[in-house]
Amino acid sequence: MNLAFKQTQTGVSIFSVMTALAQEYGALNMAQGFPDFDCDPLLLQLAHTYMSNAKLQQYAPMPGVLSLREAVSRIYSTEYKAQFSAEHEITITAGATQALYTAFSALLEPGDEVILFEPAYDSYAPAIYLQGAKPVGIPLLPPFFEIDWDLVNRSIGPKTKAILINNPHNPTGKVWSESDLNQISALALKHRLYVIADEVYEHMVFDGLQHLSIAGRKELRECCVLIGSFGKTLHATGWKIGTLSACASLTRILRQVHQFQVFAVNHPLQHAIADYLSEPSRYQNIKGFYENRRNMFLKALDTQRWQALPCQGTYFQLLDYSACSNLPDTQLAEILVKKHGIACIPVSVFYSQNPKPQLLRICFAKSDATLFRAAECLNAVQGL
Repeated sequence: MNLAFKQTQTGVSIFSVMTALAQEYGALNMAQGFPDFDCDPLLLQLAHTYMSNAKLQQYAPMPGVLSLREAVSRIYSTEYKAQFSAEHEITITAGATQALYTAFSALLEPGDEVILFEPAYDSYAPAIYLQGAKPVGIPLLPPFFEIDWDLVNRSIGPKTKAILINNPHNPTGKVWSESDLNQISALALKHRLYVIADEVYEHMVFDGLQHLSIAGRKELRECCVLIGSFGKTLHATGWKIGTLSACASLTRILRQVHQFQVFAVNHPLQHAIADYLSEPSRYQNIKGFYENRRNMFLKALDTQRWQALPCQGTYFQLLDYSACSNLPDTQLAEILVKKHGIACIPVSVFYSQNPKPQLLRICFAKSDATLFRAAECLNAVQGL
């Protein structure tokens, strides 16, 4: 039997590889994007309360608990002046990865093409390939990872179905400007494209910048799909609860797919999150929290050896190591785990065209002690 169509054209996820190496060598895991500190005790208390409710031990409503969808609707209205119907336009998913896969499954057909920006999070291309479609990578231009809009325009052809954006951007930390979103709007409307917006780090924007959501673009209302993540916002990645938002006509199609992928998502935890989000400061304050994490790490780092690239958002920091080594990033990352006790992500794996950036990605969603230890490990590296 020929199963070539089901091949993702990628191997094992780099996150699985580096996490396994970190465990094998007892290294500090700064690779995978998860916090090593607890979420708010109040959130845990709410989770315990709802998990103790016998009525909530069965399936949740397929679109998600209404009170949680209403909370998401309020966030769109408060933060972006955008109106999304909790009943008809917001769906609760088993994490952002499932939301993305549902969007690709619903919108793409074999032969379609999707514009995405590289370095790109590693789940995008495999999920697109599994629909029989093709990702078309547009390289962002370092050190500020600007977008070559002429190249984007030239890359759009008769098979292009959608543009996928990630804002704030993982792994670069780039936050998209109003000019960037103007370009996206113009191209989407001109070529009749869907815009799939992965905005899981929406509340992590630093240095006085503002997250400009696709949700606020009225001209894209009928063709945009928004992806969100409570796991990222609430420091609870293991809960795997995300959001999928679109206009009512698109949501009907998205839910037709969603119901046969997972049907419903963890029932009691949805209620806990809905209660927790009743106070806006509980998600609004995390930008300052993570900005302080970033600054603490960078202050402790030897910047003569490790050059920190601009990080405007997310909880990831890119480090340029060209001042201390000429090794390929994949080789250096392996050496750092085995000999220096720290696991990072090599950035080249996020490209389709095999460039050779001398960049590593560090997750700074860590405790003070972990950040200082990470800086010590990197500062002690010699002779690469």
